[in-house]
Amino acid sequence: MSGLERVESRAGLRDFLSLTDRLHASGDEPPRFVPPLHAQVRTWLRQGVALYVLRRAGRVVARTTLHTDAAFDAKLGGRLQLFGLTEFAEDAAEELFDAVCAAGRANGRRTAFGPVSLLPNQAGGVITSGFAERGFIDSAWNPPYYPAAYEAYGFARRFESDTWICPVPPEPVFAFDDARVVAEELRVHRGDRRRVAEQLPILRGMLNAAFAGLGYYTEISAAQLAAQTDGLAHLLDEDLLLYLTKAGRPIAFVLCLPDISEFVMRVRGDLHLLNQLRLLATRSRYRREAVLVIKGTVPDEQGRGYMRLLSRELHAGLRRGGYHTLRSTYVERTNPGSAAQYTAMGGRPLHGYAFYAKDLT
Repeated sequence: MSGLERVESRAGLRDFLSLTDRLHASGDEPPRFVPPLHAQVRTWLRQGVALYVLRRAGRVVARTTLHTDAAFDAKLGGRLQLFGLTEFAEDAAEELFDAVCAAGRANGRRTAFGPVSLLPNQAGGVITSGFAERGFIDSAWNPPYYPAAYEAYGFARRFESDTWICPVPPEPVFAFDDARVVAEELRVHRGDRRRVAEQLPILRGMLNAAFAGLGYYTEISAAQLAAQTDGLAHLLDEDLLLYLTKAGRPIAFVLCLPDISEFVMRVRGDLHLLNQLRLLATRSRYRREAVLVIKGTVPDEQGRGYMRLLSRELHAGLRRGGYHTLRSTYVERTNPGSAAQYTAMGGRPLHGYAFYAKDLT
């Protein structure tokens, strides 16, 4: 493939992973880029995901995956060339995009779409504002020239969104009539480190139902969810994983995690065994800020205030745990209901967020 070199060795993978250490070096400024976990990238490589680097004089100046997904093709109604883990020096953008688009055309793809790692409901995206604010786990950070480069090349924004940052409210913000708890047989369940494997299928059923109507969402399989939540039990604060049942039926959920972004930045994404032990030994340091990874209500129970009940309980758990800040992964601007909860908490948009698409026909 013209310009791109496929990663096929340990040395190539090291070069792929280390690009961002140079590209996003912060100097005297606090770091802002949170690298992907090396173990996840290695797993994708073993599973056959194609990783590529672009070199100049032997030095890596850009990287990307090139992959496809039949379910996402069906969702968006076209043959898509997906790309992800995409990072580049400013003067390498055009050459990288040339190669991505050429690969898509050679494979009969009609649209280039990304960056997605490996799908929008897993990770990826580009921040389009808020560059002075650090990134966080399960979210993106990039310098201002990234969106400018995509748009100069002819990519258009898709699924424009915002991430959010909120103070943990010192007093309850959301009211819920507790008489309904008995009348409707409602029960709030909390995470259990010993039972995560049992609770994940319950969450997956609600997640797939709640998000099926979103334009970017494809159903998550049991294997995909297990991979995405590998190690969750070690990080879990049991008060921050909540789900609601109504007469025994699971209907709503929210998952937050302690924000370990600063640790991941410090170890440059390399959570090898020793670093995992260091994280476990120091995890109390990372129980001051949290990340809301995902929340949802099954479609036939939406609009009845159940997320207000879960949010009330979540905020109580955050207060008990001593957390002072909550960040949220991206919320589409076409979903004002979710954003309204953050506004009610006194929150504000943190990063503008988007994916990019380009017609290849």
